[in-house]
Amino acid sequence: MDRLDNTVRPYAWGSVTAIPTLLGVEPTGEPQAEMWMGAHPGAPSRTERGTLVEVVDADPEKELGAAAVARFGPRLPFLLKLLAADAPLSLQVHPDLAQAKEGFAREEREGVPVDAPHRNYKDANHKPELICALTEFDGVCGFRDPLRAADLLDGLGVDSLKPYVDLLHAHPEEAALREVLTAILTADREQMAHTVAETTAACDRLGGDYAPYAGLAHHYPGDPGVIAALLLNHVRLQPGEALFLGAGVPHAYFSGLGVEIMANSDNVLRCGLTPKHVDVPELLRVVRFEAADPGVLRPEASPDGEEVYETPIDEFRLSRYVLADGGPVRDLTRTAPQILLCTAGTVRAGEHDLHPGQSVFVPAGEKAEVSGVGTVFRATVIA
Repeated sequence: MDRLDNTVRPYAWGSVTAIPTLLGVEPTGEPQAEMWMGAHPGAPSRTERGTLVEVVDADPEKELGAAAVARFGPRLPFLLKLLAADAPLSLQVHPDLAQAKEGFAREEREGVPVDAPHRNYKDANHKPELICALTEFDGVCGFRDPLRAADLLDGLGVDSLKPYVDLLHAHPEEAALREVLTAILTADREQMAHTVAETTAACDRLGGDYAPYAGLAHHYPGDPGVIAALLLNHVRLQPGEALFLGAGVPHAYFSGLGVEIMANSDNVLRCGLTPKHVDVPELLRVVRFEAADPGVLRPEASPDGEEVYETPIDEFRLSRYVLADGGPVRDLTRTAPQILLCTAGTVRAGEHDLHPGQSVFVPAGEKAEVSGVGTVFRATVIA
């Protein structure tokens, strides 16, 4: 069992205080957006044996287990994060596995450098993800029903939104959502900036269902993503609740602290709320134009005290244990790799005492017992 030393990424949207407060350290004064736990080459966790990439590469079957290597290849299939948002993240979607493989191969053939700002596909993997709230957590996820979206836009009383309202009424669901998102993202930028300003003023004035969207333009003035976000379901998670985000589902996080797990990929296609590259044709190829309830997840408790967040993905499995004083020692041994993350109290994991924000990597088959008073999240795979 290896204690992990993890990198914190200082993205501009990150909270200055949330991750330092959890870790019990002084803030640096800079945003601290994500703490990465895993073997992603962009910021691999460090151990006494080297980086987690080096540890896994040295003996994949020993570290990951034969079944995981046979199914997912010789690398850790998931990436675990602490995510702390104090400003909206980009409105984005992720490709499915076939789209990622095709897109990555195409950009490789075209000679686009992997670190180029206009590169869409950094790797050939999909990026389903799950976010579990540690604090109240705000965002948008998935399309509203077109008629509900039309009512929301119409209620703002902004004349330049009327064409979108008409399109949402005029077509079946998929065509309506596709045409409106396309129109928003390809509109004249000067005219769109005016529409965003009027929409923001209306959201500020009306409050209520519009309140979550009012602040977007203050961070991204004139950005078409402000209008696109109004097509999506607003979600406010309470601590312990989670969202699963599959391929093609547009989403954005606004604020809050959570535990996030995803397939080990960095493929993102952006719709807006960002100064970064937006490839509208490729984005429209990947988005799934279907209305859906966001589907807030609550953990399913098992007899041994494990609370599991069920998802249709095999590359990751997230669960948690809430340990009580005097409770039994929990045996978490598995024939698959694990990362254990403490988020509250003090948890004893093997020979390691874990405080909030601290984590360990457990190789496949290694004895893993936890005890103490606190909460520990368990990230592993289904293999």
